[in-house]
Amino acid sequence: MAASAKSDNQTDGGTLDKADLENFPVAPFFLPAAWRTDLMAVYGFARLVDDAGDGDLADPAAVAELLGVEATRTAEDGTAFRLALLDGLERDLDRAFEAALTPDAAAPHHPLMRALVPLIDRHAVTPEPFRRLIEANRVDQTITRYPAYRDLLDYCTLSADPVGRLVLAIAGMATPERIAYSDAICTALQVVEHLQDVAEDLGRGRIYLPAEDLDRFGVTEQDLAQPTAGRRVRELVAFEADRARTLLDHGAPLVGTVSGRLRLLLAGFTAGGYAALEAIEAAGYDVLAQQPKPDKRRLAAKAARLFAKGR
Repeated sequence: MAASAKSDNQTDGGTLDKADLENFPVAPFFLPAAWRTDLMAVYGFARLVDDAGDGDLADPAAVAELLGVEATRTAEDGTAFRLALLDGLERDLDRAFEAALTPDAAAPHHPLMRALVPLIDRHAVTPEPFRRLIEANRVDQTITRYPAYRDLLDYCTLSADPVGRLVLAIAGMATPERIAYSDAICTALQVVEHLQDVAEDLGRGRIYLPAEDLDRFGVTEQDLAQPTAGRRVRELVAFEADRARTLLDHGAPLVGTVSGRLRLLLAGFTAGGYAALEAIEAAGYDVLAQQPKPDKRRLAAKAARLFAKGR
């Protein structure tokens, strides 16, 4: 047990702390304790996979050792190591499902994967949405530019939509109509996050603004590398923000299809997207000089309105 505790401290430290940095509440206090536990398990998985794919793990060597990843390269060597880590996480995901569904099966190696076991046991979830999140990070290792908006939307089916589907599954509210609304909201939230993170993503060698839109507005990669956004960059960001708002508007009726605390949770998710867009607009669409963050009071007010109106 002592060895396991040591491994937990080395391999999951700080991952769940990042929940406070999101645009929306991950597992707010008003939810039942079991829901909060399950939502934090999903968040922990998604954050772990993202950190592995982005090279942001606090101790990647310790995670590799824990997962039994055999790599001749070190963490500093980049893509091959990150892909090996993602493969190791997918194998550990398989262990989580085996442990939940098969008596006496071996437990997952990573503590954040072990947290998925009771969730899988309690709810009608399948490996697919978890695998999609892993696949999104594999894509990030090799694809750093998106020719068209449609290509970006396809990426969001891997990187964002699975999270909303898992939330609905945990709540026992997954229907085709709700899933379609949820996908629109989650894709919008991902597009908004890309707008907030243009400078950070460029530092990682990635651009999530579609190339066809860069060309349309006459924006070059050099323009995106400047300390502040010029007129053409601001116009491009405003255009993409309008697209994200339209997606949010399409998905917002999801709030009205449920009631009670789930309705409040979904209102919070959706309001987070609207509030982030307001922050981007308030910054004059200059996402290079600073990373626009939503005002919590405005977020709460918008969530209250969405909760009351149901959209």
